[in-house]
Amino acid sequence: MKIDKLKPEMVNALTQDPHSTRDDDREKVLEIAIGREVRAFRRQQEITVAELSNLTGLSIGMLSKIENGNTSPSLTTLQTLANALSVPLTSFFRRFEEARVAVHTKSGEGVEIDREGTRANHQYNLLGHIGSNASGVIVEPYLITLSKKSDVFQTFQHGGIETIYMLEGEVDYRHGDEVYPLKPGDTLFFDADAPHGPERLVSLPARYLSIISYPQNT
Repeated sequence: MKIDKLKPEMVNALTQDPHSTRDDDREKVLEIAIGREVRAFRRQQEITVAELSNLTGLSIGMLSKIENGNTSPSLTTLQTLANALSVPLTSFFRRFEEARVAVHTKSGEGVEIDREGTRANHQYNLLGHIGSNASGVIVEPYLITLSKKSDVFQTFQHGGIETIYMLEGEVDYRHGDEVYPLKPGDTLFFDADAPHGPERLVSLPARYLSIISYPQNT
């Protein structure tokens, strides 16, 4: 499909910069964040839009625009909403102000670690770690390299969810009572509380990504 045959609004959507940092984009994100908080507090208190309209003197249409992030409410309006909902004014900005963390690990710079059950010539590189975030989830990505055959593996068992993505080689991977043949491009997603680990090294060297996620309180 050629772009010149698309409708103007579709062309704009295809050609806009997804990483734009324009002020109006930032303002739009703020409006949406505020709207979501207003709606969340209203629903928590089981107040209808009509009831909130009566409490604040704001029209139902205006409240709808605020909750949907279609307008930028003034500080006076936000203070009125905060008083009606019995919440601090700053609570409307909490999601917008949350810190967002990114970890960039360059090739070859992952931290090599010793993991219980690890054998010689089996390398575990931690690619990053985010230990505190708004989602309440810790995520640890590993690049695992198996370069030579060795004795039988000790299976791993830990809390959380694990995802394996095979990059190179072939491995028969055990999870609980089942064994899964993994080849490049294969994915295995499983509950990590069951005993698991590579049981047979079919084709070496073998490399795969292992991404483990678990709640912060575990």
